[in-house]
This record gives sequence, structure tokens and C-alpha cells, in this order.
Amino acid sequence: MPPTNALDAHRHIGVLPAFGFYGGPPVNPDISARKTVADLIADLDAEGTEQAIILPNYGVPMPEVSFGLNHLALEAAAKTDRIRCGLWVSPRPQDASMTDEALALAGESGVVALKTSFLLGGSASDPECAESLDKIFAAALAHDLVVHVHTSPGAASDIDQVGLLVDRYADDVKIHLVHFGGGMSGHIKLINSRFFDWIEAGKKVYSDTSWAIGFAPRWLAAEIERRQIGYDRILFASDEPWGDHAGELARLQAAVGDGELARMMLRDNFTTLYG
Repeated sequence: MPPTNALDAHRHIGVLPAFGFYGGPPVNPDISARKTVADLIADLDAEGTEQAIILPNYGVPMPEVSFGLNHLALEAAAKTDRIRCGLWVSPRPQDASMTDEALALAGESGVVALKTSFLLGGSASDPECAESLDKIFAAALAHDLVVHVHTSPGAASDIDQVGLLVDRYADDVKIHLVHFGGGMSGHIKLINSRFFDWIEAGKKVYSDTSWAIGFAPRWLAAEIERRQIGYDRILFASDEPWGDHAGELARLQAAVGDGELARMMLRDNFTTLYG
């Protein structure tokens, strides 16, 4: 077993249908996607991953597929104490009935998070999404769950948009901004001041460095040391099968070394946030 003690705060389970992304022929780019809990656990064993947060896979414009994987995530959490899970929910009004069904499972054993994204439609500033977003965050508050939100530069997933959720809900609900902005502009906006401003304002905001461009983890670690805040808000996440566990771990370890900050990001913050 590889000598890593990292706890993985965000990865996925489930195989998606092939899809013709960007007008090309149908493909399955997430080639390490796992169809069964046994296969997922085998991956954790091979990596040396002691504990993980498992979320339904998503990324094709077929919302019923990801909603259908909620039961697989629940199965994984029921199988072993090493796994806790999140449920897929959608901000889109046309998915409201499926979101309601998912939120009805929010109190199930092993559920620690709700996962949503605007990649497949909707936005934090769209009035038509307001009702579903209010329901999602109300359920998270009622069940003490973390809301995972995808971030990436541009359009509805840009931190300028997703940040509206932090402004609106993070006084009361813990929000995990997946991918720390997801690219150059998002990293700079967050590390330059916004992430730290939210923390100083009392917002319950967290993030991870999956998908981060090389400079970002180094700069983030340096700013945490300089400002002496934020050390308890960053977690390791692989985002498998869309991310790369070995690469994500190596990049974060290179940025934080092997001291107290490394221990907090790789282990302690996971334990504190997810119990």
C-alpha cells in the first residue's frame, strides 16, 4: 500500500453514458469511473486512502443519470465506515421533483453533503433557480450537511457567480467550493483576497486544490502562513475519476511540505468537517 495518509474530501462513483462532448463523437473520458462499490474500495486500498467522501458522478446533460446514482453513493456509505457520501441535487427548476426526492434522503445514515453544479444549467443569480437553491440550503442546515459546489472560470460556475451562494447562505451553512475556482482567474480572485475576506466575515467556507494550476497551491499555502487564517479551511480532494489522485496529492504535498499545515489539509480538516 502506498505510504499516503491523505483523506479524500471529494470523489465520484458511477459510470455515465457515452456523450458527444463539444460536438464530437460519444466518448467516456472519465475512464477510471467505477460502477460498483467493490471497485471503488479497491481503488481506495490501492491508493492507501483511509477515508473518502463519495458523490454521484455527473457531467452529461442527463440529470436523471446522476440522480439515479444517489442510491449507489448511499450503498457505498453503508458498506464501510471508511466512506461517507453526498447526494446529487440540482438548482434547475425543471429538476425540482428529482431534487425533492434526493433531499428526502438527506437524513440517511452516512450522508454528510449535498453536491450541486451549474455546469448543466441554471445559475446562482437566476431567479428561476432561487426556490430550489433555498430548499437545498435549508436541507443542509436542517441536517448539518456541507454543500459542495463546482467552480470553474467563466459562465455560471465562475466564482463571481458561485460566490453569491457564499454571500447568501454561508453565514449558516458550510459551503465547499470544489476546485478552488478551478483555473487562473478563480485562483487569483480567491487567493488575492476573496477567500480570506469571507473567512474574516465569519462565512463557513471551505475548498480544495483539485484541478488547481501549479502556482495556486504554493501561493495559497504562502498566503495562509502570512495571514495566519484559512489553515483550517482547505482539504485534499482527488475528484476521481475526473481528477488524478496521485497528481493531486503530489501537487498539494509539494506546496505544503510535511509539517502542521500539511497534516491539517491532508487529514485534520477532513476529520473536523465530516466528523
